[in-house]
Amino acid sequence: MAQSEIAQAISRSRQYLMESPEKARSRDSKATAVLDDGLRVRVDGPRGWSLVTDMAPGVGGQGSAPPPGWMLRAASAACLASLIAMRAAETGVTLTLLEVEVDSESDNRGLLGLDDGIPAGPLGLRTVVRVAAENAAEASLHAMVRWADEHSPVDDAVRRAVPVDLAIVVG
Repeated sequence: MAQSEIAQAISRSRQYLMESPEKARSRDSKATAVLDDGLRVRVDGPRGWSLVTDMAPGVGGQGSAPPPGWMLRAASAACLASLIAMRAAETGVTLTLLEVEVDSESDNRGLLGLDDGIPAGPLGLRTVVRVAAENAAEASLHAMVRWADEHSPVDDAVRRAVPVDLAIVVG
């Protein structure tokens, strides 16, 4: 989709939600994970979407696909890149470079339940954004990236304590 079409789509969505704020909330599409083989898991979603994960051999997987933790980092990187591109389109900035890199540090003792004081998830994420544009000053690019970072749904979910409701169905 061209930058002008992206900007128009965003404008239409903003206008629609300003006029009908009660329609802004909706249930997000579900992801259904099914154990495939060993620790290999297939995750299905709407429209035929699917992905596969596997754990590292060190914890019993085969390493045949990315682990779920990498998917979290990938989701963070892709979401931020998408928001930066959306903001660029909306503000008329022509990007010549956009690369978002997300890594993390973890302590696997948490994953393996060796110490309840150590989180199972990452201890922190680090994001590096490389961005350039032919028609924007450096300060404008910094502001655009910060705006995107503040509005990234994936990073918001990571930063904010999102309530999780667990239901267990046996059989």
